[in-house]
Amino acid sequence: MLKFVPQLKVSNTYKYVYKGHDAASVKIQKEGALDHDEILSFVEGRYVSAPEAMWHLNKFNLSHKSHTVVHLAVHLPQQQPIVYQDGQEAQAIERAALRKTTLTSWFELNKNDPSAHNISYSDIPQYYMFDKSTTNWKKRQRGGQNVIGRLPVVSILDTERYYLRMLLLRKSGAISFDDILTINGLRCITFQQACQEYGLLRGDQQWHDALNEAAQFQSPRQLRMLFAMICGFGEVEDVPDLWVQHQVSVCEDFVHRYSEQTGPHYALADIEELIISYNLSLQKLHLPTVDLPASVLERANFDVVEEQAKANSYTMQLNSEQRNVVEILLSAVYNNAADTPTCYFLDGPAGTGKTFVYSTLLHTIRGRGDDVIPVASTGIAATLLIGGRTAHVVFKVPIDLNATSTCNLKPNTKEADMLLKTKLIVWDEAPMTHVHAFLAVDRLLQDLTKCKEPFGGKVILLGGDFCQVLPVILRGSRTLPAP
Repeated sequence: MLKFVPQLKVSNTYKYVYKGHDAASVKIQKEGALDHDEILSFVEGRYVSAPEAMWHLNKFNLSHKSHTVVHLAVHLPQQQPIVYQDGQEAQAIERAALRKTTLTSWFELNKNDPSAHNISYSDIPQYYMFDKSTTNWKKRQRGGQNVIGRLPVVSILDTERYYLRMLLLRKSGAISFDDILTINGLRCITFQQACQEYGLLRGDQQWHDALNEAAQFQSPRQLRMLFAMICGFGEVEDVPDLWVQHQVSVCEDFVHRYSEQTGPHYALADIEELIISYNLSLQKLHLPTVDLPASVLERANFDVVEEQAKANSYTMQLNSEQRNVVEILLSAVYNNAADTPTCYFLDGPAGTGKTFVYSTLLHTIRGRGDDVIPVASTGIAATLLIGGRTAHVVFKVPIDLNATSTCNLKPNTKEADMLLKTKLIVWDEAPMTHVHAFLAVDRLLQDLTKCKEPFGGKVILLGGDFCQVLPVILRGSRTLPAP
């Protein structure tokens, strides 16, 4: 017989108590007969460990709640949330018009009970209880020291509701939304203005200082990246003002390349591409919206003259085999003959110059003012390509793949327009990508181009080294006999 020694860490006591029991029961019965006694199986199969037995023998509490948390509504006038079933929208609206929320009921309480005037909205649950049947606040008969009122977190993007919450945390005795908007006898137009009059806003000076400091040594492209990060992570109170004050430094490269009228449009389009990862848009930030195709923006980030110079320099350094590959690909890109192949694979061991061939093609096509999309199967490989990104990002390839998977890229979007306008797709480290990903991209390009040719008729160059992708053999060794 073995002695059972439980291992119990103090930090995990709570998890052990609630973990539940381990049980197993096995019964042999005749085929086709069903006789399962669930209660008996539980009694016979349950195993009580020493920590669980100790907890029960000492009669410790299995659960405990120290405070009651009351959720308080934060909504704009006539914008309280309504829950309804399909087909019952009208009835739900009628019921909502008659029922008060915790916020509107608080207004009524302040009208009728002078003793509540000095209590803020967040503290009202300590002294009053919200009766859900009558939707009224009722005075507590016993102390509410262990009651906490909680206002939900509101995103700064929900501007008016965000500033309403800020006012509710500080103002007491309000009898209506208009009363909250009234500061020192002045009726403000917006809740943001009310916060400004109330002295709650510190302003955006810290963000202005950050952009001013960065403008002294950072490029305009880096300033736009900083601007996007500030909008994504910082609680900016007035994004349009931040844009207006720093527009000159943020748009400097585009203004120099194009004009003072069109430069800001390119800068805004670039910013919109950057803030997509923060689930933001120009419209959400109340910035001027622009409608530039993604291909135009992609091309705008590369100087044509500079690309031509690099293309000439790279071409002069090509050996005969590399030059042959480049000429074949350029002929396929700019030759519209129907019999010209469009799918190519560049195979070669590490160090043979595959990346140099990719770079030559990228510079040459961009130097001619056209678009090219470089992607790779991994993020590290993508960094070796100028303007490269992972294939999953560009084509919106799903993580969980199967034979019928489709890319999550919608038509009539900037990303789709970029794929339609591109002359060449370069895909490095292709052997590392699952075949289902290629099938998904193939279906995507065929749908976008309305062409049933492989990859929608787009010229695509796959590259990699198959020697680095050896087959996985079960219980294999480093040395295997040749078949």
